[in-house]
Amino acid sequence: MPFLGQDWRSPGWSWTKTEHGWKRIVFYGHELEDNNREIELTELCSDNKENLFVGDVCELATTKRKKDLYNNNTKSQFVFRDKWIYVQKGSTKERHGYCTLGEALNRLDFSSAIQDLRRFNYVAKLFQLIARSQLTSLSGAAQKNYFNILEKIVRKVLEDHYNPRLVKELLQDLSTTLHNLTIHVGRCVLVGNVNIWLCRLETILKWQQQLNNLQIPKQICDGLSFNDLPLYMQNKILSKLSDAYDIINLGQATPTLHCLSENRVLWKKLCHFHFSDKQFCRNLVLTKSDMVDWKLMYFTLQKHYPMKEQYGDTLHFCKHCSILFWKDCGHPCTANDPDSCLMPISPQHFIDLFKF
Repeated sequence: MPFLGQDWRSPGWSWTKTEHGWKRIVFYGHELEDNNREIELTELCSDNKENLFVGDVCELATTKRKKDLYNNNTKSQFVFRDKWIYVQKGSTKERHGYCTLGEALNRLDFSSAIQDLRRFNYVAKLFQLIARSQLTSLSGAAQKNYFNILEKIVRKVLEDHYNPRLVKELLQDLSTTLHNLTIHVGRCVLVGNVNIWLCRLETILKWQQQLNNLQIPKQICDGLSFNDLPLYMQNKILSKLSDAYDIINLGQATPTLHCLSENRVLWKKLCHFHFSDKQFCRNLVLTKSDMVDWKLMYFTLQKHYPMKEQYGDTLHFCKHCSILFWKDCGHPCTANDPDSCLMPISPQHFIDLFKF
């Protein structure tokens, strides 16, 4: 008899009611389409009892063909319906084992997340941190999934021209890590044949060349452009940017934007957004007229302290259920006030959750 109530230990399995009782639902993927000609089961499974065994064998063969076709035609190894994962760091009486970083990478549907502009930078930053230090902790299936999602990230940048600088940094860190592992360390820390990793290095080099040769086409617009806006509105838009390189690149567009991008007040607000007052006192940068050079101050502080991260959407962790999930997807929470238990998770915090 299945447990139908809300269990505080875990959301439990998914069940469906059939003529023969309750049956647990196991999700291997979406509905599969077999292009090959399949044998009609209705022709084999008639009222004749001699054909019952043949029908069962045919059904098993059809299911196996569908699974094989799915694994060959798709690059995602598993497709899960639930977009959350229970984070467990040790065995208990209710649950055995623990959750790994690779399992979370497979379960949290990052392939769909990169299609959302609010989550793209978050996923790219997370993949950059994994490339720097956690690549060897992933299982073989998780590493394969990692590179499949990375290919989709590069393809999106090439098609939509969205934030190529962040993806370039990601590929550079990944290339450096793989070069050190394959050349200096060897195959002992990598899952699979070392030749596979050398091929992946070549693929990363090809992606880097494609991003370096990326040309953003000039948009033809007959209506109002950014330059037609009043100066105070242009300055207001610049003040909303949290990345210094975006401000510098925008300032190279026109002479007017260059003057606005060099505004001391703009760089002062940017410094106060990313750093604290104590950090200012330790690394004070003055000009010849004893005034603070806020632009130089920003890049000086950037070398010594981490900057404040800002994302449109992040993963959330429920402290009551110990479940990691995307907020839009939700999770089966059993708390009386679910919103009070939610905690946004930064990419670095995501990595720390799976360090044992």
